Amino acid sequence: MNDTYYEFGTAADRWDRARMFFEAKEYLTAARILGGLVEEAPEQVAPRLLLARAYYHSARLGKAETELRAVLQRDPVEHYARLMLGRTLERQGRQEEATSHLRMAAAMSGDFGEDMGS
Repeated sequence: MNDTYYEFGTAADRWDRARMFFEAKEYLTAARILGGLVEEAPEQVAPRLLLARAYYHSARLGKAETELRAVLQRDPVEHYARLMLGRTLERQGRQEEATSHLRMAAAMSGDFGEDMGS
């Protein structure tokens, strides 16, 4: 892949650019930029979480799952990552595994709806 203008600049520039592409629903471009940011600073949760979202929205579910599990390994109580992992697993047809993550996400957010017992 050839380097393009949006892969250059400071980390802050690239973060802003990645968010702009994500908001424009250019998920593959956002993922390309975010991948570099995650590689440079793997301990930061926000770029990895946005990368997972970009993968999810571009139907790269295996990659989304990998990034979400990495987020949860660093921050096990990251509610949104837990929710996204559940949704990602659902889209992969892994309902039983998804249910446990969705229940944990609901419990973390304080959402104890009627479906929690099912």
